[in-house]
Amino acid sequence: MSRFAKYAWFVTGYTILVILWGAVVRITGSGAGCGNHWPACNGEILHRPEYIETMIELSHRLTSALAGFFVLIMLVWAFRKVFEHNQKLIRRMTVMTFIFILIEGALGAALVRFELVADNASTARAVMIALHLVNTLILLGFSTAAAWAASQPNEVRFRGFSTDSTAILTGMLGILLVSAIGAITALGNTLFPSETLIEGIQADFDPNAHFLIQLRIWHPAIALATSGFLFWYGYRVVNRDDVTPQQTNHVNALFTVITLQVVVGFMAIFLLAPIWIQLSHLLLADVMWMVLVVMAGHALTEPVSKQKRAQNPAEATLDEPVSAMA
Repeated sequence: MSRFAKYAWFVTGYTILVILWGAVVRITGSGAGCGNHWPACNGEILHRPEYIETMIELSHRLTSALAGFFVLIMLVWAFRKVFEHNQKLIRRMTVMTFIFILIEGALGAALVRFELVADNASTARAVMIALHLVNTLILLGFSTAAAWAASQPNEVRFRGFSTDSTAILTGMLGILLVSAIGAITALGNTLFPSETLIEGIQADFDPNAHFLIQLRIWHPAIALATSGFLFWYGYRVVNRDDVTPQQTNHVNALFTVITLQVVVGFMAIFLLAPIWIQLSHLLLADVMWMVLVVMAGHALTEPVSKQKRAQNPAEATLDEPVSAMA
């Protein structure tokens, strides 16, 4: 594995840590720790935090800014390095990673500036927090794709859509929907915690309950439907006569993560979603997303043999650099 590939995987792993720390900000109600000031904290660029909420929010901003810096390094490196394989694909995925981390920062700033934090239970906050998590997954997906492309030992090319790629992309859309609803569910659990499981279930079906509580029932329902679809697809793959060991490993990894995610999800319901359960649930969602991205990469591309490159030199030069500094 090249140094760039290792660095790209590092950036992807660091991004997950920032995502988890962002969840800590929400769970602890620390989103307003710096007031409605951004990028300054409580009106100061160099602010000395005096409260734990300010420390949590300020540290999240600093780690997020560091993530942006890491992605910028990856972007510059991608355009200065001459790759042996998949140069155009790597650069495109890196550019998209940079674009979506800028959007991520803008969404975070909007949440603070419009005071969609702390005890705010408005529809606007629900929509924004759902968009925020969806954008986060897309960012993580492009970062994973860049690392995957840089890790391939051979040239790959787009093979067009197939039954496999369509099923995987459908599953990915399902995960995005589940995550969006899950973000709203987590917000409802944070703002309107239940003392007991029975109290929580009664609140879910109370027609007079806040809309954030009424929406909670949809998250496990859509999650189970999406999980069922992915299990159905996985079993179809592993039962084919031409299944490869690589496909089997991917499906086994997907099955393992889905199973753990469902178990942790039900634990969150019965244990009233303590912070460690919420973070575990989010971490597993990120890992599941990365597994699907890697599966999509293999389903949408195929290796280009040296013979094919020799037969079609015009296509073979598509990924060759114009110059070493391109």
